[in-house]
Amino acid sequence: MQRILESAAFRNTHSLQQLLQFLVAQADGPDTKALKEYTIGVKVFSRPPDFDPKIDPIVRVQTHRLRQKLRDYYDTEGRHDPILIGIPKGHYLPVFQSKIQAEPSTAAAIPRLAAWPKPKPIGRKSKLLIALALVLCLVGAGIWSIHRWSRASVRTADVSSVIDKFWGPFFADNSSLVIYSNALFVGDSTNGLRYAPPANDANHAGNVVYVDTYTGIGELNSVYEFTRLFDSHHATFTLKRSLLVTWDEAKQRNLIFIGSVAENPALRVMPANMDFTLMAGKGFSGIVNHNPHPGELALYSRPEHPLTKDYAIIALLPGLEPKRKILVFSGLMTLGTQAAVEFACRPESLEQLLRSATSPGGTIRPFEAVIETAIGGDVPLQSRLVAIHVH
Repeated sequence: MQRILESAAFRNTHSLQQLLQFLVAQADGPDTKALKEYTIGVKVFSRPPDFDPKIDPIVRVQTHRLRQKLRDYYDTEGRHDPILIGIPKGHYLPVFQSKIQAEPSTAAAIPRLAAWPKPKPIGRKSKLLIALALVLCLVGAGIWSIHRWSRASVRTADVSSVIDKFWGPFFADNSSLVIYSNALFVGDSTNGLRYAPPANDANHAGNVVYVDTYTGIGELNSVYEFTRLFDSHHATFTLKRSLLVTWDEAKQRNLIFIGSVAENPALRVMPANMDFTLMAGKGFSGIVNHNPHPGELALYSRPEHPLTKDYAIIALLPGLEPKRKILVFSGLMTLGTQAAVEFACRPESLEQLLRSATSPGGTIRPFEAVIETAIGGDVPLQSRLVAIHVH
């Protein structure tokens, strides 16, 4: 155990070290059936007594990471360890396996095999039947291959069709401008940064030094997603941080906004009558639904502690000039923004938006949508569409 904990794979993973030690200790205990997800969350990850594993997936996420780290260890430093520790999927109780190498046994005398009887000559009728069977096999294999290839081709065409239908205008003539969050901060990296007060705030001193060179990790991952998407369609885009955008340039382009209004000042030119808006107050943040449809909530709010889910807006709006379009991806947090971008870049989830937003004539109408994403290990895990308003 100590060799594993001190290995390169586990050296800087304190939470995984604690988890492994706890699970191994429980495996030697008298009541292994008591090893439940709730128990691990409370005792290892210091979750409160009202911890609900269905809402907070911390145990499942960290156990998945632990399995990966164990595989990494046994593929490198631990490849010669005599005992292997594993955690089967769907379980938390470790299993221990002895790695005993079988020694080569002394070669025994090999009995001489009796000679096979001499085969009888194959008649002409049998040869014809064999040839016919071979032909039928080849024809069947060819038909199966063509059918499989055609199905794969259709699926590939469907995927390309979904992406091209939605993103085609943004691929065209390399005219898209991607504008990412670029909030103003005060302070420094040594003493800490905090959001700068609004320009009209009474405390907005003129001699304050502002920092405008930071953005969120979700925005960074979003730019990476767009780069992959545009590269795969041999298209390019221009990338600018929000504070550097000039509207003389922007109005001639298709625009893609990444980030919330609070951190992406350029978004403040958006129409004030949108159905969904982001709102933050003391101890809460959420997306306000100003026009709830049947079955929708008036407020989509996320939990503050622990952060187990986030919400984001995806909006397709008319551009600043005719024939131009605007896309908005705004999460309550940076992870929500990332989840929204990934949702629109994946054909399977993008198809959900298209089904609701496409008119009978095949045109994609402007829309606003809200997605909910589960958060685990500080990454967006799974997202779903919870509301969409088509205009």
